[in-house]
Amino acid sequence: MEKMTFHFNEEIKHKVEKRLSLWQEQNIPSRLWNFDPAIWKENPAEQKELADRLGWLNKPYKMLDKFYELQQFADEIKNDFTNVLLLGMGGSSLAPDVFSKTFGSKDGYPKLEILDSTHPINVKRIAETYDLSKTLFIVASKSGGTIETMSFFYFFYNEVNKFNKNPGSQFVALTDPNTWLEKFAAEKQFRKIFSTPGDVGGRYSALTYFGMLPAALMGIDVERFLLNAKEIADECQPYIEAGKNPGFFLGAVLGELYETGQDKLTFFVSSKFSSFPQWIEQLVAESTGKDGKGILPICDEEFSPVSSYKNDRIFVFIRFENEENTKLDSFAAELRKAQKPLLIFELSDVYQLAKEFYRWEIATALSSVVLKIHPFDQPDVQFAKILAGESLKTYKENGKLPEEVVSISEGALSLLDMTGQFSPNETISSALNKFLSQADEHDYVAIMSFTEYGEQVAKSLQSLRNKIVNKYPLATTVGFGPRFLHSTGQLHKGGKNNGLFIQITSETKNDIEVPGQGFSFGVLITAQAQGDFNALRNKNRKVISLHVTGDLVEAINALSL
Repeated sequence: MEKMTFHFNEEIKHKVEKRLSLWQEQNIPSRLWNFDPAIWKENPAEQKELADRLGWLNKPYKMLDKFYELQQFADEIKNDFTNVLLLGMGGSSLAPDVFSKTFGSKDGYPKLEILDSTHPINVKRIAETYDLSKTLFIVASKSGGTIETMSFFYFFYNEVNKFNKNPGSQFVALTDPNTWLEKFAAEKQFRKIFSTPGDVGGRYSALTYFGMLPAALMGIDVERFLLNAKEIADECQPYIEAGKNPGFFLGAVLGELYETGQDKLTFFVSSKFSSFPQWIEQLVAESTGKDGKGILPICDEEFSPVSSYKNDRIFVFIRFENEENTKLDSFAAELRKAQKPLLIFELSDVYQLAKEFYRWEIATALSSVVLKIHPFDQPDVQFAKILAGESLKTYKENGKLPEEVVSISEGALSLLDMTGQFSPNETISSALNKFLSQADEHDYVAIMSFTEYGEQVAKSLQSLRNKIVNKYPLATTVGFGPRFLHSTGQLHKGGKNNGLFIQITSETKNDIEVPGQGFSFGVLITAQAQGDFNALRNKNRKVISLHVTGDLVEAINALSL
């Protein structure tokens, strides 16, 4: 049985109880299950989209009816393929990534790999490592036109076409009804098309085909998983008082802590659950990061002395019940002694993760009631896409991307200064220090790496992160682009203006063309970096861009503060 415990002071406890009582008086539990958009917004223009994005509430029940279909398809696929490659971004890829890293593939079932990087090195690694003739490709896009996903598709379809006269037999489409992808998949005779629910947004889609199909193909017991989700959905039904509703309770906690300035949701988890906070990161950041507000999830930050944390943190532990973990136990004791808000979730087995997917969906939607925001849109994600599209248009017309002015160069590193605050005579490290010294007490630093990713690159970025934390005791995040654009990217631009953004780009040697599209993967990721940089500047955010022309890991490690 999963268990959640909360540790916070009497003031917060009173605020949470008051909020839950108010929700009960306002009949919010019944109104939620009746898909009442007025819970969040009274403006009729906003209510239609809100009402059309609540289908996730029923998915634990409805997907149980799909269990046999999924199992039958998985049994068919395991006989023909040794690998499954999911091509997707954001809500289409993060839940499958959690399943892959938490469960792994069962013996006799294909290995699941996720491709959500447009950097040519990462695309090339997949193409050269996998036996493509034994690979099933899942093309996952709710809109049916996500540029990253479709670029992956064009490349791998072209590769498969070189040896398979019917390349569509190795492809599966996951998309909403009547999208371009659905029609194209039918035309190209894809092995199967899964029509996904249009009333569920991407980041709320873990318990739909977007999560459950990859899980089934790995050999995960999908029925058992969904029964766990159904169990907590039962506990969140309208006849359950708000104060006893696990999703409502967590939503009230997150909302009321935000109201008192504690808006940085900091995760420390057992190694088995290491990828789950990244799914929560998208759900919470993209849902709440708008209208100048937002809750910032912080994943994979290393332990710091409790005394160094500001009063803007909420700490979340996710672990196994009765797990021996001296480091977590000791840190939890220090947090309680310092009266820091602490939420502890203890699971008896990995299948109970299904309950946490659902709990956090409910909680995120309900915390947005406190923040008075629309939890199901993402307006600033689209803005960055538009600006990236403009860069791509320039490339197609002129054969090159828009010019960038580099103000400081030092060895393999150069710094793009579009604000005029640095001198050409400065070193990169001194400029970085000057940039970070602008931070106010409750700001955060986001490292945004539009580079290839792998273990060594991740370690170098974590090292840079540690240097920043040690000198400037600020909250930090690390994200790889374009992946993070579909998660924290919304909060970066639509949330509070309290971020300092360090963008890192790198050379794209041995580039790969996207067949038939007039651009390469290197051009695409560069255009996406430019679009994000310009969107941040347009929103008056503090941002600098570092470009690496030599060895990426060495250049990042050489940065000093």
